[in-house]
Amino acid sequence: EITNEPLADGGWVATHEDITERRRAEARITHLAHYDALTDLPNRTLFHDRLKGEFATLAAGEQFAVLYLDIDEFKSVNDSLGHQIGDELLKSVAVTLRRCTGSSNFVARLGGDEFAIIQTAVNSVADVTELVARVFDAIRQPYECLGHQVTTDASIGIALAPQHGADFDQILKNADLAMYAAKAAGRRTHRFFEPEMDARVKARRSLEMDLRQAISDGGFEVQYQPCVNLRDNRISGCEALVRWRHPERGVISPAEFIPIAEDTGLINHLGEWVLTTACVEAATWPDEISIAVNVSPVQFRSGTFALKVLAALAASGLPASRLELEITEAVLIRDDEAALAILHQLRAIGVRIALDDFGTGYSSLSYLHKFPFDKIKIDRCFINDIADA
Repeated sequence: EITNEPLADGGWVATHEDITERRRAEARITHLAHYDALTDLPNRTLFHDRLKGEFATLAAGEQFAVLYLDIDEFKSVNDSLGHQIGDELLKSVAVTLRRCTGSSNFVARLGGDEFAIIQTAVNSVADVTELVARVFDAIRQPYECLGHQVTTDASIGIALAPQHGADFDQILKNADLAMYAAKAAGRRTHRFFEPEMDARVKARRSLEMDLRQAISDGGFEVQYQPCVNLRDNRISGCEALVRWRHPERGVISPAEFIPIAEDTGLINHLGEWVLTTACVEAATWPDEISIAVNVSPVQFRSGTFALKVLAALAASGLPASRLELEITEAVLIRDDEAALAILHQLRAIGVRIALDDFGTGYSSLSYLHKFPFDKIKIDRCFINDIADA
């Protein structure tokens, strides 16, 4: 019988309640060591243990898949709506993944906005693509997060064991490479590991380091493309275009470095520099010539973009009416109400707003009703064959 009586040496005999509470505390500590505190999914430690176990029991002719998932543009949710909304989104995604992957597969949160799935008993690539399709269908449903309706998507990298990695370290590396390949392909998609991915990722990381150095050293320049009014054949404005002359590789296309700048957040610093530089230059031109500056969706969702526009105008002395900001439909896709609010702020300042590349992407005519754009730049794919129509 367990008592609570004092011992002769001054000690105490533990009661049944003491032992029960101690066991509960030990169980809580063990749980916290192996499960994510936010989502209650298995954490990285338990994921690694499970993965090592799968390799230990993998028989000849069997295979399993490791899927790495990265939530697309999660940082913009935190920046625009706050970390509480971001946490709620992660918890909702965790529930969704647990539900759509089934009890036979293992789902974990690796940290931040990264999740992982171990899919067992894989007989063919079709089994994996079927699971990926279920994940995408589920994760793309709108989430209700503390009164906000949030939509999201994911980039998924896939490595198959044993053909893409016969040991723990190799399979993790290759799944990670495949995920970055999915992100580089435009996100919202998946990629299976391919051997050449390693070389591509190394090249991209090298370019990213050079990009950071170029931003630090002022290695960019702004060129100006004139816009001619065909009525009188006179220049009515110019578009600012950022150019990068790499000391070893020569001129690098914006199509190559802008996506990297957006993925890393460097586009905010680079875009602010382009905006300020273009406004200062345009202030020296005749009053009838305007300046157009392209704006990345990442810049737009930073939460302080309107203030940065005001700062650029104040620093240059350029009238707001001579500045035109060019946005694409991607600005409006994620949270069009918040985007429209920012557009109205910019319009109130006196800045002109142009919709660029209309005809690509989602091309929703509803945007033209929601906001009175000053200009619509129709993509050439709409007019290439107009003479033959």
